[in-house]
Amino acid sequence: MPSPRSLFIDRRESGSASVLVAIGLVSLSALLIALVSQHGFGIEPCAWCVMQRVVVIAIIVVALVGALIARGLPRFGPIVAALLLLALSICGVLAAWYQHTVAAKTLSCAFTWADRTLMAWQLDAIWPSMFRVGATCADAASARLAGLAFEVWSGALFVIVAVAALAVIVRVVRSARH
Repeated sequence: MPSPRSLFIDRRESGSASVLVAIGLVSLSALLIALVSQHGFGIEPCAWCVMQRVVVIAIIVVALVGALIARGLPRFGPIVAALLLLALSICGVLAAWYQHTVAAKTLSCAFTWADRTLMAWQLDAIWPSMFRVGATCADAASARLAGLAFEVWSGALFVIVAVAALAVIVRVVRSARH
């Protein structure tokens, strides 16, 4: 006898929703680690750190909303979510790479693209404990978690999100062919 869930979601399609939920939860865990590091251990973020934080929050939202939409639109929902996640993860990788290779070697992040964008969005006025820039890029570069700079960790997260998003796309395309 089929389960109630299997009446609404093909088993192959539920895998896509599960991957999207996993992306959302892993990204939420990374965000929580950043917040504990900031508020519990005084590791303040620079403008590029906060910009990556914005990308992580967008990934969490897209992944979890995509998982919900996948239940009603089993092919369209995961593909759209995966494409958005792929785009966001590319933006995140670029931000992490820039922070690590360029911004970390400067004394200030002032008036970089990240700083100007954050000032224009005024997210720090809306939610300062999440979005306030509290360090220069050089100061943020010295912070480590298990021996690696925070931007290396976030870059790795963005690569994992990209690979998982590609896996969702491949899974949906293959199931559509069968």
